[in-house]
Amino acid sequence: MRTSHGVELAYIFRQSGPEYRRTHSLPLNHLRVMRAVEVCRTAVMGGHKDKCDRCGHIEISYNSCRNRHCPKCQTLQKEKWIEARNEDLLPIQYFHVVFTIPSELNPLVIMNQQIMYDLMFRSVSETLMELSGNPKHLGARVGFMGVLHTWGQNLMDHPHIHCVVTGGGLSLDGNRWISCRKRFFIPVRVISALFRGKFLAYLKSAFESGDLIFPGGIGDLGEPHVFERLRKQLYYKKWVVYCKPPFDGVEGVLQYLGRYTHRIAISNNRIITAEDGTVTFRWRDYSDGNKQKTMNLKVEEFIRRYLLHVLPDRYVRIRHFGLLANRRRKNNISLCRELLGTCTTIAKEKKETWQEQLLRLCGVDVTTCPVCQKGRMFTVEELLPSRCNGPPNR
Repeated sequence: MRTSHGVELAYIFRQSGPEYRRTHSLPLNHLRVMRAVEVCRTAVMGGHKDKCDRCGHIEISYNSCRNRHCPKCQTLQKEKWIEARNEDLLPIQYFHVVFTIPSELNPLVIMNQQIMYDLMFRSVSETLMELSGNPKHLGARVGFMGVLHTWGQNLMDHPHIHCVVTGGGLSLDGNRWISCRKRFFIPVRVISALFRGKFLAYLKSAFESGDLIFPGGIGDLGEPHVFERLRKQLYYKKWVVYCKPPFDGVEGVLQYLGRYTHRIAISNNRIITAEDGTVTFRWRDYSDGNKQKTMNLKVEEFIRRYLLHVLPDRYVRIRHFGLLANRRRKNNISLCRELLGTCTTIAKEKKETWQEQLLRLCGVDVTTCPVCQKGRMFTVEELLPSRCNGPPNR
């Protein structure tokens, strides 16, 4: 994950994080993420010393923080997750549907993350289940996975949910498989209108029950007449929902999952430089023909934008619905395969070490000596976590 310039998010946090924390009052989950990124793969985490059995080369490897917001800790986790999802895929077409809420709601979302994200998931799932179950559109129970993203390429807040939806589903009596029309799911304008109505109705309920808070600059929204005025304005605004053409087979779905499921706000390979109090990174401007550009931000603003996308503790950002709902997924998938005439049994593989998993899933062999390329590395010493108060500035 290291760029040719060697600039990483961890470096930025180590250099500028202490001052940022001193001058900003941060919630505990933000402090935990910053700390995890700073110490990831350093002596603070502990590790192990390996030695080549042929040339004697010594290699020290430090442990990962495994934080889901860390750009260095997603690869193996992502590949293992994708492999598990591969067992659920059916020989059918899948659609990619994206739901976005208007930017006018972003300040309210930032101050009420868990509630607002839950409203998004609820509105998305009910919209897809209701429309697909309607005989006018499909008349079947579909399955889909929703992935919450909260950012745009410029690191500003842009909450949206990506969905991978089966191009068909079980009939309502569960006796047959009903396929979508080729390359067509449900009209986007119908999806958008129902999603808007559901979300705004649930938003009103959340306001009336007192679940929402309105601190600082959004204090006026706490007034019932101001809140209702905004809500009514949003009814007349176009809500962005789009459905892409179906994926190119199962391989296309897996490639998509690899790109989107475990993505974080910014990866290390997008960061170009971090010097003189300014961070420069690459981004794509979708409003200008998807052109790749560079952006310069003061380091304080860069950290602020990154922290916008730290999720509440234990918040589940990948969820499964309908046929893929966790409780009955195994039985539903078996029934679908039977109705589709593609019954297959997936054999359980023998338990693997993390080194074997890394080699099979990512093609990285950490047991081969990086110097002589012939010897095998074996652990000669376990390194305990360092007791220093902070990460090394390296």
